[in-house]
Amino acid sequence: MTSTSPWLACRIRRPEATVRLYCFPHSGGSVGEYVRWADLLPDIEVWGVQLPGRGARAEEAPFTRLDELVDALVHAVDFGSSFAFFGHSLGAFVAFETARRLRDLGRALPAALFLSAAPAPQLPPRGIPASHLDEAGLLAALEPTYGELIHELREDEELRELILPGLRADLLLVESHRHEARAPLPCVMTVTGGTQDDLSRAELEPWSLHTSGPFALHLLPGGHFYLRDPEPKSTLLGLIAEPLSQRTPNP
Repeated sequence: MTSTSPWLACRIRRPEATVRLYCFPHSGGSVGEYVRWADLLPDIEVWGVQLPGRGARAEEAPFTRLDELVDALVHAVDFGSSFAFFGHSLGAFVAFETARRLRDLGRALPAALFLSAAPAPQLPPRGIPASHLDEAGLLAALEPTYGELIHELREDEELRELILPGLRADLLLVESHRHEARAPLPCVMTVTGGTQDDLSRAELEPWSLHTSGPFALHLLPGGHFYLRDPEPKSTLLGLIAEPLSQRTPNP
């Protein structure tokens, strides 16, 4: 997976594709599972947005403020002229704020935003702040969402030292951010979630206030990481491909 920018990774380059899909990973996540979607989206050039402190950039200091992260990203990356954003969990907030920052700068906007497993940003914070907790408390706080990964972290000190600093920084990104009410974005917005996740429909539907374009909400079978199961993943990728099928070529 290579790119001229450390912020981006692409598994299969498709110069003939009419649109690019930039994927923003979840807390502690890297781009690997998202760039593999290229195998199932043959008409789209799929890129992963690799944040500092994760994956190939694990040795870099992670950002702990969302506005600083977004500013660094938009000044480092040219997304092109025909593109869309997908973000899962934390990645949904980063994708959304990146789109708003591009608008501030008068740059091209994503034709569509696909926001997954994240409550609408104007809602009160969920739960109690966890970034300040000690190691045991942090693992306990993350267990309902990350399940098997937390079991692995408890068993492997080396893995904890590798993964936990990034997860803690990601929690700080959300905890330190204060949503600002602004004009809606002029793009297609599709919001998805898992039927067995603890996010309710009432927390997902208010995303509709952030677009002046078409809005759709879909609940797919599964928990917070529903998109890792074959059937809901196939449905999700169909929801992504459909509105992007008629895009103009991307130079």
